[in-house]
Amino acid sequence: MTDTLLATRPTRQRRATPGGLTPAGLTTLLIGAALAPIDFMVVNVALPTIDRDLHASTATLELIVAGYGISYALLLVLGGRLGDAFGRRRLFLTGLAAFTLTSLVCGLAPNVQTLIAARIAQGAAGALMLPQVLATIQATTTGTRRARAIGRFGATSGIASLIGQVGGGLLLAANVANTGWRPIFLINVPIGLTALLLAVRTVPATRSDRPARADLAGTVLLAVGVAALLVPLTEGRALGWPGWLLALFAVAPFAAVAFFLVERRIERSGRVPLLPPSLLRLAGVRGGLLAAVPFFVGFGGFMFVYALAMQQGLGLGPLGAGLAISPLAVSFFVFSMLSPRLIGRFGRRSLPFGVAVQGLGIALMIPVALFGWSHRAPLLLIVPLVIAGAGQAVGALTIFRVVLSDVPADRAGAGSGILTTTQQTALALGTALLGSLYATVAGSGSGSGSGAGAGGAAGDGAAHGMAAVLAVQLAACVLIAALGRRLPQPR
Repeated sequence: MTDTLLATRPTRQRRATPGGLTPAGLTTLLIGAALAPIDFMVVNVALPTIDRDLHASTATLELIVAGYGISYALLLVLGGRLGDAFGRRRLFLTGLAAFTLTSLVCGLAPNVQTLIAARIAQGAAGALMLPQVLATIQATTTGTRRARAIGRFGATSGIASLIGQVGGGLLLAANVANTGWRPIFLINVPIGLTALLLAVRTVPATRSDRPARADLAGTVLLAVGVAALLVPLTEGRALGWPGWLLALFAVAPFAAVAFFLVERRIERSGRVPLLPPSLLRLAGVRGGLLAAVPFFVGFGGFMFVYALAMQQGLGLGPLGAGLAISPLAVSFFVFSMLSPRLIGRFGRRSLPFGVAVQGLGIALMIPVALFGWSHRAPLLLIVPLVIAGAGQAVGALTIFRVVLSDVPADRAGAGSGILTTTQQTALALGTALLGSLYATVAGSGSGSGSGAGAGGAAGDGAAHGMAAVLAVQLAACVLIAALGRRLPQPR
């Protein structure tokens, strides 16, 4: 039975509406898709205010961010499988309702312990909701309609980062009714309730025609493996890398191997595992995920380091740092909308083309970091950021198209789950690895005491740290371009 999935192509889907996904239904799904990344980004700019209000330690502040991200990444594949089995609209509604409720609890949290618990639950709710977006698109659209829908999904991801950083800074600056950081969560409540009402009427009901039994062993092993990787990466620096954290990190590869072996055994027995290994034998899935890892490692690391460099090296506040990255986010949004035509015309060549454009933008940023690091740097970086954002949009959407075009419709939830899990894990890995590189180079640079730049020695360190991260990301672009040449044509 190892080739059962490979032999299965898109099958009949149960839909609430014969016309499939309408523009109103897609818009409703994209609202849900935006809420999860917005809430991840918005907390970063609010941490100092939360610290002053709730008197949290550094490690506790890290947990407010990491608790959300870890539970989110842990449950994405499971959320996709549950949607396949019980209905994608049902899981979308469940996740959206839970996200709205946990946002209310976050906004009303009386202490930091309640806030951390609510953030973990909020991440889990997001993991139930998000896979249903791509899975519903996969199950209800084809051809150019699917291409446009995935393009809008990518555009939503790009603009969500901007909304999270800039919108969060605006809400904090407004200090509505002297409530400090709480509106960044409470604003989700009316948005979530509105989306719930719309979803009931506009989102088509789809599910797999072959719902599978629960894969408890695979679920546990995947959770252990992802947690063993992400907990050390997100909490290691804050806790000073204690021995137990290093031991947990060492568990990750063993859990990954055990997960693969268990999933292969389940599939060979004729049952459906949590993540069918035969998915990875599909050329588009395997090649697309391989390209996705360095792509999103670089993207996650860049977004994290850029915000740090703007604040530590140039003295910008949270709102200023958010505005400084806005040229990239706006460019990403615009070119995500244009990408379907480019991908339709150039196919798999769109990925090497996209990362080449992205690499050009990154290359133009390096001399600004090394020789133009002053209060004018945000202005000098506008054009490179626009170029990089355009290339990132084309590259990201090509990866999404390649992976999803090979996934059978009755396994759309599992396919979108593995894609989003790979994306989120790579983003966390990039933040940890490139963030550590930045901290190391910036620390040594700040000790030189040359005094040039916007912030003296600290400004020099931030500039050198950012240049080092940009150099690594430029090398990653070369690797991704080479991998892109081997991908199958997206459909």
